[in-house]
Amino acid sequence: MKLQRTTTSLAAAALVAAAATACSGGSTGTTPGSGEAAGRELKGQSVSVAAVWTGTEQEAFKKVLDAFSAKTGATTTFISTGDNLSTLVGSKIAGGDAMDVVMCPQPGVIQQFAQQGWLSPLAPGVTAAARANFAPVWSSLGSVDGTQYGLYFKAADKSTIWYSPQALQNAGVQPPATFAELLKAGKAVADSGTAPFAVAGQAGWPLTDWFENVYLSQAGPEMYDKLTKHQIPWTDPSVVKALNTLGTLFGDPTMIPGGGRGALQSDFPASVAQVFGPKPTAAMTYEGDFVAGVISGDLKRTIGTDAAFFPFPAVDGGKAPVMGGGDAAVVLKAGKNQAAAQKLVEFLASPEAAAVWAKAGGFLSPNKALDPALYPDDTTRRLAKSLIDAGDGFRFDMSDQTPAAFGGTAGSGEWKALQDFLANPGDAQGAAAKLEAEAAKAYKG
Repeated sequence: MKLQRTTTSLAAAALVAAAATACSGGSTGTTPGSGEAAGRELKGQSVSVAAVWTGTEQEAFKKVLDAFSAKTGATTTFISTGDNLSTLVGSKIAGGDAMDVVMCPQPGVIQQFAQQGWLSPLAPGVTAAARANFAPVWSSLGSVDGTQYGLYFKAADKSTIWYSPQALQNAGVQPPATFAELLKAGKAVADSGTAPFAVAGQAGWPLTDWFENVYLSQAGPEMYDKLTKHQIPWTDPSVVKALNTLGTLFGDPTMIPGGGRGALQSDFPASVAQVFGPKPTAAMTYEGDFVAGVISGDLKRTIGTDAAFFPFPAVDGGKAPVMGGGDAAVVLKAGKNQAAAQKLVEFLASPEAAAVWAKAGGFLSPNKALDPALYPDDTTRRLAKSLIDAGDGFRFDMSDQTPAAFGGTAGSGEWKALQDFLANPGDAQGAAAKLEAEAAKAYKG
């Protein structure tokens, strides 16, 4: 699972919502002196919640749980799963100590849990809130065989290209709106003496995101869905066309420092540092909204001044893509408190819950009822707006929906096939054949 992309904060979360109280240890309690407040129908009850989040993300989510406690009287306990979420949940269920709510980072995890009979359908109050506050695509992503099990609370926008405003200014270019304009801008940046792009090719997962944005825009959402489900082969002409489009950038030695083979030596943090580090060698890099966390956190640069982003450009007359990820709350059947768990998920569907983390930063919500003014800066507001405006055009990261053997394993499957393509971007047909061979094996397995 590509948790690197879905669990990295935009910035350190330091603010707390007015309704939230301070966290203590692994659990959150109730506001002192407010035990008899109106609406505290869950007083004396407890709810346990598991998620992959650590660090500032975990602390920010605990503030959301605090707000739920203050509102309902329930006590909440947070359980950090690490990257082995599925394994931990399975062992807890087998041991008779299941958590009540789990935050799932991929639709495939929801499907896996539902197929194993681990999940309770979301209560009518939750699904009603989802219909009111979210685009239908989010309920669809949380559903299995027509039943909604997951409520998406946190989202990520992976259709962003981050750039140095100074580098583009030096080249006399503006952020482009189309892929053709992107290549033209890249040429101008190269002519100014700076390599246009830093590409993270060492791990493989950023290359899947490059492909997915091009394919979503060029082939359209319906074809994207078919390819995700392997209803069309990876040798389909639409795939070859997208690879050839991507190859126009990957195959131009003036576009990437060290060319494609050099990019294979760059991991994700290094690619960001190539643009925003103390000795920049490139003007732009592609990845999701979490790039901002590396820029402002690790590199100590200022978003909006030293760094900015533009949406991934539209390809061949298609719509600009909006592709990303997210974390959904599900209720375990084996949990000890079904009613309180459903109430917590219903709370997570509210703009009130989203507001707590939105104020803290490092968070995007697919909840269209959330006031965008609550986000701490213009950059985050722009990112959130792109998710909301995309509506049902939003698509979840394709490789995160495929079998892990194909879309989520280092050194094999899609990751390795696209790394090979980065090294030899002139052979789109050969890359498509490799991709199909790997996909056929993984989907049969």
